[in-house]
Formats: sequence, C-alpha cells, structure tokens
Amino acid sequence: MYNIYVVSDSIGETADQIVKAAVSQFNDVSYEVKRYSYISNGRQIEDIVTDAANEKAIIVFTIVVPQLREKLLEAAEIHQVPTMDIMSNVVNTFSSLFKQEPANEPGLIRKLDDKYFRKVEAIEFAVKYDDGKNVRGIKEADVVIIGVSRTSKTPLCMFLAHKNIKAANVPLVPEVPVSEELYKIDKKKIIGLTTNPIKLNEIRQERLKALGLNNDANYASMERILKELDYAEEIMKKVGCPVIDVSTKAVEETASIIFDLMRFR
Repeated sequence: MYNIYVVSDSIGETADQIVKAAVSQFNDVSYEVKRYSYISNGRQIEDIVTDAANEKAIIVFTIVVPQLREKLLEAAEIHQVPTMDIMSNVVNTFSSLFKQEPANEPGLIRKLDDKYFRKVEAIEFAVKYDDGKNVRGIKEADVVIIGVSRTSKTPLCMFLAHKNIKAANVPLVPEVPVSEELYKIDKKKIIGLTTNPIKLNEIRQERLKALGLNNDANYASMERILKELDYAEEIMKKVGCPVIDVSTKAVEETASIIFDLMRFR
C-alpha cells in the first residue's frame, strides 16, 4: 500500500485529480490518498510531514503562499519525505511569460464572483419556471421557450442557464389555454421550437417505453402529434416569434441560434 498525501492551502482538488490520473497509468497499484485542505500555518505542516514520515508517504502539494511552501519543503527535507510541487513550475513559467508576479493567493479559481451568482440564479430560475409552472416566469425571463412536449425545452433552458441566461419554458397543449401574459411581453424574447412529426413520434414512443407504458398510447400517436404541432404553429404565428426546427439539432446548436438572435436583438 502506497500512501500519498495531498496538501493544499486551498481545497486541494487539483492535486488530488492529478495524482489519481497519474496512478491510473500503472497496473495493480494499491494506494491511499489523504487530502489536507486549507493549510494555513507552520504547525499544521509540521504535523502533516511528521505523519507522512511515519507512514513513508509522498507529499503532493499545491501551495501558493511562499512562506508555507518553503516551510513544507524544509520540514520534508528534515524528515526525508519525498515531495512533488504541482503548482510552482507552472506558475513560474507563466510569471515569466506574462511578465508579472503571481498573486500568491490560494483558491482564486473558486472565488464566488458576480458571474457565479448570476449563473446560480439563472439555474434556479430555470427550475422554478420549468414547464409553465408559474406565469411570473414569462414576465421575468430573458428568454421564453415555447413548444410541444419532447422538443427539448427543459434541457435547452438549463443549458442557457449555465450561460447566465434566465430561461422559462411554456408547453403548448391544445387542451390548455396559453397564458395571456405570453402575448403581453416583447415577442423578441419568445422562441418557438418545432420538430419533424416522425422524429417526435419516435422520441415519445421511447419516453413511454422508459416509463413502462404502452407505446401505442395517444401521447405518441401520429394523429395526436400532428394536432399538437398544428396548434403550436398557430400559437407561434399569433405571437410572432422566431421558430427553430430542432429535428436534427443538439441542444448546443439550438442554444447557439438563440444566442445569435439575442445578439441581433
């Protein structure tokens, strides 16, 4: 059994992943990784190095605070513990390239900035206003996606949310009247999704099969699908929104079209 200590003045995830990726290149190696995160003083380092010496472990570290890094290297030399510095060579190389000194501040990559909070807010928005749950979503959204069932409205909204865009979606069902709020907002915010009926029939049959239901249910019948698509087309024309055919498009491709439409707007 090989003991590997991962030591960091941040969370230590980078070193942990590198260790596991490197060890995976070797066959039948039994090892244990012990991670020590948010190291902030010399006493902690002394204790870790002492334990590593007793267990004949190697220390792999990502420490950007110079004083802590020097302390670890000094203690490791005294106790004859092998070490591997993951960050220093990379940081020093970039320092020369960028012609500036590094910040030497741990955890900068994980700082919670405004962009992060906007993304979280957009994701929560997409979940809250999925599938037409609340008409408020129509008014507050950056984009409102409309279409019949199984046209990838929800995955698309989640993809947009990860790009900091608040997206709500509204299912178009002939038996359920569309909220009047849809006609009151700027039509440029609305995007309609349509698809090939044969493709939709296949998708819905697979959906029914996954739910353990009979795939000849009305939900997947061609007659029902054509009725829904005709109804959706009628609503989209009434709204006056752009329509995207998603028959052969991945979610990323549809999102790219929406980004272009938003930039044009």
